[in-house]
Amino acid sequence: MNVKVIDGCISCGLCTEEHPDLFHMNDEGIAEAVGPVPAGEEEKARQAAEDCPVSVIIVEE
Repeated sequence: MNVKVIDGCISCGLCTEEHPDLFHMNDEGIAEAVGPVPAGEEEKARQAAEDCPVSVIIVEE
């Protein structure tokens, strides 16, 4: 499973605060996925996508 952040991130930090193992803020203050979703963390990725206030987190099964 992969997760990515598409254009439109508002830098609210929710994903990085709730799921720091899956997301970080880049040098411009925009959230980025840290890489493929580790085994056992799939539900966290889905939850992050659901919780994103601007729906820019995409989960690719």
